[in-house]
Amino acid sequence: MKVEELMREALTLDAASRASMAHELLNSLESLADAEVEQLWIEEAQRRSAEIDAGAAQTLSAEESLARARARR
Repeated sequence: MKVEELMREALTLDAASRASMAHELLNSLESLADAEVEQLWIEEAQRRSAEIDAGAAQTLSAEESLARARARR
């Protein structure tokens, strides 16, 4: 079963079952080796970089980002 199919199936579950599944999935990430965590961050950085290159995402300066965060508080 592909991830997309599994996700669609999981989303049909009742809220308690989805919460339980989410809890178990998150717990499973706690036991990842440092090398696995590093690889996941590398993949995330590459994904974000590709989004920026494709124009699907925009960057903000640190100053603007902090100003937006402060405005939300």
